[in-house]
Amino acid sequence: MQGLHLTADLHFCRCDASWLIDAERLGSWCVQTVLACGLQPVGQLFHRFPDSPHGPGGVTATVLLAESHLCVHTWPENHAVTLDVYVCNFGGDHSEKAHAVMDALVALFAPECSDRHALQRGLEKTLT
Repeated sequence: MQGLHLTADLHFCRCDASWLIDAERLGSWCVQTVLACGLQPVGQLFHRFPDSPHGPGGVTATVLLAESHLCVHTWPENHAVTLDVYVCNFGGDHSEKAHAVMDALVALFAPECSDRHALQRGLEKTLT
């Protein structure tokens, strides 16, 4: 198996605040984005955490993909987001699609600064 695991930590996000607290809106956008980028969603879970003395609760949005997964976690009190896009598949290289999803997410949240990483996972060849 081979795969590409992309992560990003987004800081000082300048997006509309609803993207950080509206689980259904963010989740629906994630599903539409993975479809538009050519990936296949097969499950989803969107959760909003309760408000706290620090402010509104954040969101976890997870889209299970036939190719692996997308996870988004928001911290509205810090205007911060963490992103995780992982694709792996014996049938083809989905790296460009993963990068397209990540780029769309970063554009949505419009961070002042971000820390992005790419990790190649798995084996080059199957052991026999």
